Amino acid sequence: MNIQGLDYNTQREQLVMPEYGREVQNMVDICGKLDTKAMRQSCAEAIVTIMERMFPQNHEDVNYKQKLWDHLAIMSDFKLDIDWPYDISQANKILAKPQPMEYPMTKISVRHYGHIMAEVFERLKTMDPGEERDALTKLAANQMKLSLIMWSHGSCDDEKVASDLAKYTDGKIQLDLNTFVFNKIMENEPVGNNRNNNNRNGNVSNNGNNNKRRRR
Repeated sequence: MNIQGLDYNTQREQLVMPEYGREVQNMVDICGKLDTKAMRQSCAEAIVTIMERMFPQNHEDVNYKQKLWDHLAIMSDFKLDIDWPYDISQANKILAKPQPMEYPMTKISVRHYGHIMAEVFERLKTMDPGEERDALTKLAANQMKLSLIMWSHGSCDDEKVASDLAKYTDGKIQLDLNTFVFNKIMENEPVGNNRNNNNRNGNVSNNGNNNKRRRR
């Protein structure tokens, strides 16, 4: 929509550094058109003072004065003919965007146990029987049980843990459920959504007890 007499920001030139606003950008544009270098110098120093007052919290930053003059150079497209008090040759680095981080694309067959547990399974395959393997087996089994409880909304079968541990270690680890003792999971231990469910159930129970007391 184009209505005569109305001036929208969407119709204006895009700001290089929008945090300073269009008024400061206009000042920079006017500064570059002044006749003498002395006038431009005075105007530029006044603009930097205004920019400094706009963000007083930045005074504690290292080299904040340098940054202000770098910003001025960027907004003027490096065409402002003045005596720059700082080296502005590296100012463009401020606008440089960081390289995108690579997303880990490693595929694992045990997504519900996680990538770390997949590494533990691989480690268990190569370990010799002994105390070290027994200790790692105990840690793995207990972590697997916690993961199953979280992903199964609170339910878990010890036989499932033993079966998966044997499966993902190519049969190297056989958990004897007649002798193996899992760590006890406390009732109030937050696992998955059970904490919220327990809170809801507790609230209902308490409200019911309160209602019974009121009836009495």
